[in-house]
Amino acid sequence: MREALACALVSVAISGSLGCSAVGPRSVRHGRARYNIAIQQTNNEQLLLNLVRLRYRDTPYFLEVASVATTFDLTASTAGAVELTEADSYTYGIETGISYSEQPTVTYTPLQGDEFVTQLMSPVDLNTLLLLYHSGWSIERIFRVCLQSMNGLKNAPSASGPTPSRVPVYEQFREASTLLRELQVRGAVEMGQVPGADSNETFVELQIAESEVDSTQVRRLCELLGLQAGQRSFRLTTEVGHGNSDRIAVVTRSLMASLFYVSQGVEAPPEDEMLGRVTVSRDAHGNRFDWKRVTGGLMQIHSHKHHPANTYVGVRYRGTWFCIHDDDLTSKSTFSLLMQLFALQAGDIKASGPVLTLPVGR
Repeated sequence: MREALACALVSVAISGSLGCSAVGPRSVRHGRARYNIAIQQTNNEQLLLNLVRLRYRDTPYFLEVASVATTFDLTASTAGAVELTEADSYTYGIETGISYSEQPTVTYTPLQGDEFVTQLMSPVDLNTLLLLYHSGWSIERIFRVCLQSMNGLKNAPSASGPTPSRVPVYEQFREASTLLRELQVRGAVEMGQVPGADSNETFVELQIAESEVDSTQVRRLCELLGLQAGQRSFRLTTEVGHGNSDRIAVVTRSLMASLFYVSQGVEAPPEDEMLGRVTVSRDAHGNRFDWKRVTGGLMQIHSHKHHPANTYVGVRYRGTWFCIHDDDLTSKSTFSLLMQLFALQAGDIKASGPVLTLPVGR
């Protein structure tokens, strides 16, 4: 009887140890979320870092997490002992042990090469704008980030590269894009695809609701863009010189130009301006131009000597913390739009160059 009891106790201990096999499923449940959050956060930090680099005229660089492979090791051990004492009684002893280890291996590949650079420098096509529009983004945000001009209205084209020394032209484009947003909120404007004369040909078109054709906003929009008042549909085209009463000729930015444009909203420390580390734009009278007048309502990247508490994403660069505040929903929206635009423009490019593999767990 006593021998049977001892065997039963040892069996229970072994079963309990083997029950730890549930650690495997739990590791997937908790590990996947942690890796997901870490990769997303570092992607955000990389984009912010490159925006800051562009403000300082430093070279941007993109490193992609190509793969994450994790090995889980679980070892369980059980030892049971039965001792017969002099009093003809038994003493039972059971020892169990469990060891658990995780060994992740992360592989990084740089995004570079002719194909990547070409995609980075190629103008965004109209179908990409349409895709972003139907993803729910504000037409004003899309146009301000991705368009350099619209029927002759300039959207700070000099900001599509390193910070210019002179004040950009942007006011009328800003007004037109704001009017489009007001109409979009009211459901008075739509952007869609229409077939052309050729069955394989399609065009992107801006359509005005019939009830809004004579509204004050639409009339002002037509006046700014030189469009025929009372008309409901206007075809978008990238052909230079084809903007007229029924077409809107647009010049789209490349992904790199869009990043440059948004980077003008990076707030550099005053000492960096004094030391000439960043360009200070000035008007004809020599007065300092505040780029918030251009990027306001899109993106503001603040600088701090110390890491602020209210941070959505932040990076330390050149001894300064640059961040987007967590309660700045406007900047966070534009930042997310840039992430989507980057994925659309560069997401199908295969990374090339050296591969860096880090066995993190060793």
